[in-house]
Amino acid sequence: MIKNYFKIAWRNLIKNRVFTTANILGLTLAFAIALLLTITVLFELSYDQFHENKESVYQVYYTDQTPKGSELSTANPVPFAPALKDEVPGIKHITRALSENVLVSFGENDYNLDAEFVDTDYFSIFSFPTLIGDSAKPMPDQNSVAITEEVSKKLFGTTNGLGKIVRLQIGKEEKPFTVSGILKNIPNNSSINFEIAIPFTTHWDYKEYVDAWDSRNHPVYVQLEEGVTTSQFEKSTVDFTLLHNEEQINNMKRDGAQPDVNDNYAQLKLLPSTDMHFANFNAETLQVKRTFPYLVLGIAFLIIFIACANFVNMNIALGEKRLKEIGMRKTLGAVKGQLFGQFWLESLLVFAIAIVLALILANVLIDPFKTLFNTQATFSNMMTPTILAGCFFGVLLVTLITGGYPALLLSKLNTLKALKGKWELGKNGVRNALIVVQFVIAIVLITGTLVFQGQLEFMRSKNLGFNKEQVVSIPLNGKKDSYRVVELLRNELSGNRNILSVTGSDNNLGRGKDGSMSISKFGFEHKGRVVQSNVLNVDYDYAKTLDLQLLQGRMFSKEYSADSLSMVINEAMVKELNEEGNPLATRIYFDEDSVAYNVIGVLKNYNHQDISRSIEPLTLFLDDNFDLYYAYVKVAPADMANSFDAIKDAWQKVEPNAEFLGSFLDENIDRTFRREKTMATIITAGSVLGIVLSCIGLFAMSLLVVAQRTKEIGVRKVIGASTSSITILLTKDFLKLVGLAFLIGAPIAWFALDKWLQEYAFRVPLSIWFFIGAGMLAALIALLTVGARTMKAAAANPVKSLRTE
Repeated sequence: MIKNYFKIAWRNLIKNRVFTTANILGLTLAFAIALLLTITVLFELSYDQFHENKESVYQVYYTDQTPKGSELSTANPVPFAPALKDEVPGIKHITRALSENVLVSFGENDYNLDAEFVDTDYFSIFSFPTLIGDSAKPMPDQNSVAITEEVSKKLFGTTNGLGKIVRLQIGKEEKPFTVSGILKNIPNNSSINFEIAIPFTTHWDYKEYVDAWDSRNHPVYVQLEEGVTTSQFEKSTVDFTLLHNEEQINNMKRDGAQPDVNDNYAQLKLLPSTDMHFANFNAETLQVKRTFPYLVLGIAFLIIFIACANFVNMNIALGEKRLKEIGMRKTLGAVKGQLFGQFWLESLLVFAIAIVLALILANVLIDPFKTLFNTQATFSNMMTPTILAGCFFGVLLVTLITGGYPALLLSKLNTLKALKGKWELGKNGVRNALIVVQFVIAIVLITGTLVFQGQLEFMRSKNLGFNKEQVVSIPLNGKKDSYRVVELLRNELSGNRNILSVTGSDNNLGRGKDGSMSISKFGFEHKGRVVQSNVLNVDYDYAKTLDLQLLQGRMFSKEYSADSLSMVINEAMVKELNEEGNPLATRIYFDEDSVAYNVIGVLKNYNHQDISRSIEPLTLFLDDNFDLYYAYVKVAPADMANSFDAIKDAWQKVEPNAEFLGSFLDENIDRTFRREKTMATIITAGSVLGIVLSCIGLFAMSLLVVAQRTKEIGVRKVIGASTSSITILLTKDFLKLVGLAFLIGAPIAWFALDKWLQEYAFRVPLSIWFFIGAGMLAALIALLTVGARTMKAAAANPVKSLRTE
């Protein structure tokens, strides 16, 4: 019997090639894309899950109460970690970790590596396996370093570089270190990435700040003792925080800050290590959001739903052609169970073929998918028993429901009505509901695509207050003194008429090719209250090179020798200082014994940070005691490609052993919203696929409607109805469903997108035209899909239509 079922099922699939092909095509596309999206989700959710001690490892952060509200910080002073370990119980291991780029030399070659300055406990807390060396202490002393196997190959041509001597640029000194450990390459799903680990106490600022509690510059990680909860530990740190932040807390109270719900002005808290990748410290309270992976997973489910809804609708449409077959089989004694088994088996065959093709297609698309969506996800992310079992039962459930419903519907048909070829589905609520839901999904995705693309374009085109199109940013990653390098670049490029100016600073704008993006902050007292500001150390011609607008005063100039004791501030800093009346008369004393710093200029606000953040106070200094880390070169708008090449050639003369990592600032800015670009790409792809699948379903429905109303079409043609009137008659019901879908989908899209846009200080207005455009596009697609088939039926010879019975 089973063999006969298979034969009949195969013959029916071959006989109805159009429906079979449409079903297999839709399911294959849906399963393949959903599979690729799922591995992306699993990769994102796997961040930091490989650490053996992940359940007891945390990142320390502070919540400070200020007159403006709560502020969060992961930066800590140098003496913080040792004091916390000694004074607060419950800590098994603790480590400081400071991420910076370090110039590493071996032989004649120099390499700029991502470094992590860490304490001894670092490798006891985190599971970064050691290939060669002592796994418990890959850095046994202060003159040793640990490197990854990839770096070992780069430096020494072999993964076994143990015992080799390398030279590190520590501040302005070059010091020898012994490679004492070779680590496995850091996994792609790690929030912490580095190429070389260096003892924390060898950092160039360590000795200066070893006892300083008023300077914070690095994160701290702890592993709690077994049985110690985060709430217990946080409560036990209250006295510690009061003791070591007494002056800061008194200043908060004086300036009008309000305590938190626990009556604290500063509170130490813990962030689980598995949440680090998803944590956002920019808000007043810590936000751990897995929005991106869950959004991608939701799109995967929606795509599968649309494909399955199509499958149900097309199988119902196909049933119209098999009514007499069902009636005959029932007349000959077939029972419901046999008919159900026959129809369900046909569905299983279609699903099996689609799944096999989907696996092949996903394997073919994996590399371009990784490139397009900027992900390191692989199929290995699914290769766990739990996930494989979940996928198997998920597919089984989908197959049972999607294939079972049409099979059950067909098997329950009345014998006489089936023999007469009558199947009243014109008012089928399930069918209409599926179409509405499909188009609700399509409208939400289309609206999301329009808004995401609009926000991206808004961020790309927004006037950031500086010239991002003509300025090249270059990380100063060589051995020479940074000020000397900037001056040498000026000299080398001075004869090129397309090079307009050269300057430098200690922070980049946007995210450069070196991957860095950082800010520096400091606080001081002014007129009896604490003032906070971002700080930037710059070279001459900074405003000129970036086309910053000077509102008052002047910029730093070589004509004024006292400019090393001067400041240039932005409008936000003027407001922070409460010096709107005459900011150029402002004098700042950073401590009681310091000399006065004079404000000599006021800059118009510009986006010196991530565009998603509001513009904060900024103070510019000219102080050669602090290094520059980036050079900026402004080029003329004509022949920019050749100008870039000229800059590269000049760099190779100035720093022949250092890699050139120059990039235009608009590229840097573009890198800061890579996640938004990926989300927009995924939603766009989901929208396109959702529309394609919905069109397949509508096409099937149009076939059903035409089949049911063939004789009616012939009668109407005979009594004088025009082709256009018949087309409108046949399509208006579908357009009503699309209209209903718009009324449901538009509010859903507005709510979700409005909430998402709130995360951006600068955002595109949520215009009604986004929603109208999505609705009109959905209606147009539905009209074209259904209209093509109905116009053909309406234009057919009425004699042929009347002879259908």
